[in-house]
Amino acid sequence: MTNRTIKISPLVYARIGGVLYLINIVCGMFGEIFVRGHLVVAGDAVATAHRIMGSEFLFRCGVAGDLIMHITDVPMAVIFYVLLKPVSKDLSLLSALFGMLQTAILGANKLNLVAVLFLLGGASYLKAFEPNQLQALASLSLSLHAYGFGIGLIFFGMSCLVTGYLLFESGYFPKFLGVLQVMAGVSYLINSFGQLLLPAISDKVFRVIVMPAFIGEFGTCLWLIVKGLNVSKWDERVRMGPVIEGPTGA
Repeated sequence: MTNRTIKISPLVYARIGGVLYLINIVCGMFGEIFVRGHLVVAGDAVATAHRIMGSEFLFRCGVAGDLIMHITDVPMAVIFYVLLKPVSKDLSLLSALFGMLQTAILGANKLNLVAVLFLLGGASYLKAFEPNQLQALASLSLSLHAYGFGIGLIFFGMSCLVTGYLLFESGYFPKFLGVLQVMAGVSYLINSFGQLLLPAISDKVFRVIVMPAFIGEFGTCLWLIVKGLNVSKWDERVRMGPVIEGPTGA
């Protein structure tokens, strides 16, 4: 019996990663901007509750879209690890671990959105609470989700910084991709720590801060889909060995 080894081109990995990245971005924008951005009324628990229950299926679609985004996080982390391992196996693994921490936090954070549906669903066991109390608790769950999202993005921001450095040093990706990823990582870190430390200011400048992150991620996504990587330079880097070696030389 002959063992067969199927070798997949790094260009295929790059383009699959780009498509997954695009799905990730679209699902994230759908849930955060087009669903919660439309249904949540800042500072008004009653109006928010009425909007959510008036468009309950849309709210549920937003949660489902978020979960699809987190599903794509996993193969994306593997693909970026494979693509950037020739630069540094250790740093590529570090980036993947930061990304997985983000996914674990944000996946668990979806329970705050599910709690909103339970609180506003009118179940008989909730009759012990007044409607305004349930609406206030639902708004609390939405606030917890927003902060959980920010905490998760701290780890994603760190992943972007490491990924950006590896892209910049790779030789088979253009250096500007590394700059775009670092720009995205810095934006996420500023936004998330600003949310924790200076929430009043962060709310006002959120769109300005996050715009560089969108440009950085979307630019990387498009390049992976359209151009992929330079295969000949990839092969050369694999032959030459990593740019940055770990303590064991691996």
